[in-house]
Amino acid sequence: MPGAGIIEVGTDTTTLVPPYACPYDLRELTSSPTGYSCPGGHSFHVRGGIPRFVDSADYAEAFGRQWNRFRTTQLDSHTGLALAERRALRCIGLEHSNDNGPLLEHERILEVGCGAGRFTEVLLKHGALVTSVDLSSAVDANAVTSPPSERHRIAQADARALPFAPRQFDGVFCLGVVQHTPDPERTVAELYEQVRPGGWLAFDHYAFSLSTVTWVGMHAARRIFKRLPADRKLPAVERMVDSLLPLHAKVARWGRSPARVLSRVSPVLSYYHVHPELSPDLQRDWAVLDTHDALADAYKHHRRTGQLVECLSALGLEEIVVHRDGNGIEARGRRPSVIDGHG
Repeated sequence: MPGAGIIEVGTDTTTLVPPYACPYDLRELTSSPTGYSCPGGHSFHVRGGIPRFVDSADYAEAFGRQWNRFRTTQLDSHTGLALAERRALRCIGLEHSNDNGPLLEHERILEVGCGAGRFTEVLLKHGALVTSVDLSSAVDANAVTSPPSERHRIAQADARALPFAPRQFDGVFCLGVVQHTPDPERTVAELYEQVRPGGWLAFDHYAFSLSTVTWVGMHAARRIFKRLPADRKLPAVERMVDSLLPLHAKVARWGRSPARVLSRVSPVLSYYHVHPELSPDLQRDWAVLDTHDALADAYKHHRRTGQLVECLSALGLEEIVVHRDGNGIEARGRRPSVIDGHG
């Protein structure tokens, strides 16, 4: 997808980064040592060197807790594997590129739902100028993983009210987020508003499948976990994983069929078959992370491929690619370079 309209690089890379704008009225912000303000009277503080355009993490609070607790768990730089890189490049449409150099050189990319930085370090590795945002306190973990620099900045912000004027980014990248927002179609539309003419949007979404209906253990556990205070959910998941994961490890040695049966009645996600290359410690931590993710999310939407094609077509994207892969469905498309005679 990337490649069209690559920008020229000058000596001052800050000119390549779209400036922050008020997320409420999109008016230009004035900066100060303590934060930002706009002529409309809105003000936003900076904490830990990160602008905060939201007052709270809202429904994403649990995600902030998990990513600060397991900051390095799924980083390619920590696992020594290229799992995040392969997934990111596939979603963008670069998995078959023959270019041996950075594949996103000088692309201005908005990464929405950055988490602890699993994909941030991939985007930076491939030469992008990255703006990472997240609704939760995961931005603090992200700042440790990939510290702010002339090529990377971080902000705490809502995907539904992003602090930028529209259509300024070469690419918008959003994995593991849309299905967890209150209104996925609105979220996709807001993401697309950030894409410049000729630029691209890439995201993923949970898909409808038989497992979404028959996962008895997960459905039962979610009813219980929804009643728990946010600060008790992650410790409860850790205890549950430590109790049940040894059984998953044992059954995995019996073959795929027994493992599938166990996965229907157990609320624990395990990766012994999917990623056997992970060490025992990483198997445990990945199980905790994704089990918590599945149990603690406030919203869990599913869509069919046709529904996402319809959504992107209605927004006017071109070169639409929607297919089953990864965590469900991966989708991408491009904003037309010229609309009604205007760039």
